[in-house]
Amino acid sequence: MAKAQDLRAQKNEELEGRLGDLKKEQFNLRFQKASGQLTNTAQFGKVRSEIAQIKTILRERRDVAQ
Repeated sequence: MAKAQDLRAQKNEELEGRLGDLKKEQFNLRFQKASGQLTNTAQFGKVRSEIAQIKTILRERRDVAQ
């Protein structure tokens, strides 16, 4: 999981790309859980947390720009 400081140093386009990757990963984790193949259930929380961090940073930047 990336630190907030590292995420803040990235450009919006990079963050949006990472957000897309994380959403795909979250989707795949859900399928693994449903099929009984998921071994590391803690990965769910890590992915959700990083998605939330990125969304927060992007929202803060949009609010400041307005």
